[in-house]
Amino acid sequence: MALEKAVDGFVVFADFYDNPRRFVWYGPRDLPKSNLSVVLFRLRKQGFIEKTKEEGKIILRLTQAGSDWLLKRLVYDEEKWDGIWRLVVFDIPESHRRVRDALRRRLKEWGFRSWQKSVWACRKPLTGALRDLVKQLRVEDWVLVIESNNVGENFKFFNDRLDK
Repeated sequence: MALEKAVDGFVVFADFYDNPRRFVWYGPRDLPKSNLSVVLFRLRKQGFIEKTKEEGKIILRLTQAGSDWLLKRLVYDEEKWDGIWRLVVFDIPESHRRVRDALRRRLKEWGFRSWQKSVWACRKPLTGALRDLVKQLRVEDWVLVIESNNVGENFKFFNDRLDK
């Protein structure tokens, strides 16, 4: 989580170890260096972080796989919702079906729910990640990402409407 919170997507290891509270706001206050080393080793082995050296300093960077893993597990507190819906509207041609299916799969993983087959909504603050995903998938011409606090009070998801 420290890497995810870092503005540039990386943390100088010494900065993190000397002052971990600057990066995270939960968990143990005194983490033994040996435990931290084991955790970092496991994260590198799983491909979630990468380690480099720059100017004699060890730099840890969050990989795309690590970022995706964090977004899937983003802890969301309903009571602290900012009142903004994140909507994704798309019309990806049949010739790009695999990409369309990949987008839907990722939306489900991130906690989005279907309003229609090509309209998805979520309360999580994922707009930046969504726009990055759209660029990565090269579907900018067919996908619209919207933030709105004005969707009406009777907003019901597709499956909720089917239940009645």
